[in-house]
Amino acid sequence: MIIENQYMVTEAVLQAVGRTTDPRLREIMSAFVRHLHDFAREAKLTEAEFQRACAYIAELGQRTNESHNEVVLASGSLGFSTLICLLNNGNNGQTETAANLLGPFWRMNSPKTESGGSIVRSPTPGPALFVKSWVKDQTGNPIEGAFVDIWHSSPEGFYEQQDPKQADMNLRGQFVTDANGHFHFRTVKPAGYPIPVDGPVGEMIRSQNRHHYRPAHLHFLIFKEGFKTLISQLYVSDDPNIDSDVQFGVTRALLGNYVLHKGEPAPAKDITGEWYSLKYTFRMEPGEAKLPRAPIQ
Repeated sequence: MIIENQYMVTEAVLQAVGRTTDPRLREIMSAFVRHLHDFAREAKLTEAEFQRACAYIAELGQRTNESHNEVVLASGSLGFSTLICLLNNGNNGQTETAANLLGPFWRMNSPKTESGGSIVRSPTPGPALFVKSWVKDQTGNPIEGAFVDIWHSSPEGFYEQQDPKQADMNLRGQFVTDANGHFHFRTVKPAGYPIPVDGPVGEMIRSQNRHHYRPAHLHFLIFKEGFKTLISQLYVSDDPNIDSDVQFGVTRALLGNYVLHKGEPAPAKDITGEWYSLKYTFRMEPGEAKLPRAPIQ
């Protein structure tokens, strides 16, 4: 097709994309081209702005390596990761879901821990937290034998591989649900933390006058054959950044009720001061059980 005007550019590209053999790839690329071209028209994108955008995308790739993914960080900081999560869970975006972002800190082979055990594996000052949780199917039946990975930041806002003061696998553990779909454990209350801002994502966030903090949360990954692997986070509702998460991950369903106990006997005899408790029930959808690729190898 010989191009005669700006609209024929889109038509010509769509014709070329239409020759794609894979029907799903053809559908995705056709939609992408239409929206990309319409975006340029709506924004009245200048040549200088286009060149800057290309340089920005290239820098995202250049800043990505085996231990850090700047592209995923950008996706989260634009709310795109959460949108994809919500579109693909909760009956394909129709109902509330406990599904959430994996984040960059999940590791394979967390220490197997008996239900009721502690995942504090080295001295970690902070208020004790006792978590009770249940895993059920969509109709409320308990799921026995589900593997549950837990990981979270310290009360200082560091995951263990970021902090030389913490032992390997500190604040990590793997549990198995009992006949009632139940598991419980002891840990310390996590803190929020900043995302890296020394790259292009940081430049974007500063240009928008936003802060770069995630609110405190616990991570969960629940695996059971016959069910879609559930990746979740339970957020601390009184965190100062709970309604302005830089990664837009906080959903109403994942506001955890972290209850502060004062002057009450704790579940462990060594606790003499304040402590917290958290109860939550996860519901898994039927589907394929598969593990994600661990960001940390």
